[in-house]
Amino acid sequence: MQNNRSYGRAENELRPIKVTRNYLKYPYGSCLVEFGETHVLCAVTIDENLPGWRKGSGLGWLTAEYAMLPASTADRSQRERGIVQGRTQEIQRLIGRSLRTVVDMSVLGEHSIMIDCDVIQADGGTRTAAITGAWIALVDALDVLKSAGKLDADPLIGQVAAVSVGMVDGRLVLDMDYQEDGIAEIDMNLVMNDRAEFVEIQGTAEHATFSRELLNSLLDLGTEGINTLLAIQKAAFS
Repeated sequence: MQNNRSYGRAENELRPIKVTRNYLKYPYGSCLVEFGETHVLCAVTIDENLPGWRKGSGLGWLTAEYAMLPASTADRSQRERGIVQGRTQEIQRLIGRSLRTVVDMSVLGEHSIMIDCDVIQADGGTRTAAITGAWIALVDALDVLKSAGKLDADPLIGQVAAVSVGMVDGRLVLDMDYQEDGIAEIDMNLVMNDRAEFVEIQGTAEHATFSRELLNSLLDLGTEGINTLLAIQKAAFS
């Protein structure tokens, strides 16, 4: 694997990252996020249509949906109609959990936030790109709600971003593309906030087990990448 990572990257380098705020006209907030050849469109809708179990609580709610467009991969995939497949369900729950950690539901009040993350083009790391882009779209959406006088304070209490790490050909690598992900001995997704706290760690030994020492090295590598992503998020608003 010497010198053949996409974009000629070193092991600890992210793919080129690009974010385009307010990509769509109608949502409260939206963001097209590009991790190399992985492109995910994130859109945020806000209303007062809370789940029944949440109504009257004075608390808001946030949830997410995730989908891959049929032509987002080399072989056309079928649209998921009616029944959401296991992988999709797992990813959209991850996105929702991640974003809820940075929203104070008592300050949000009885508003319901829906974050739609649609993969336009997939080349690995779609879930991590979705989380990173969704935060940017959420910031803009909450600003619209504040400007409309529907919030007394800002419910956003931090940043959240995500990245993949793994071991490929015995080397630890950051932000794997599809080719690397398919042959990785270890595959891990990390979600962190801007207080250097982990929100979620998803890690598997695909073709090799790993020691505590190796796990620590993977976490350090992922932390380095997420710090860069947090800076990119901030820069999107400068």
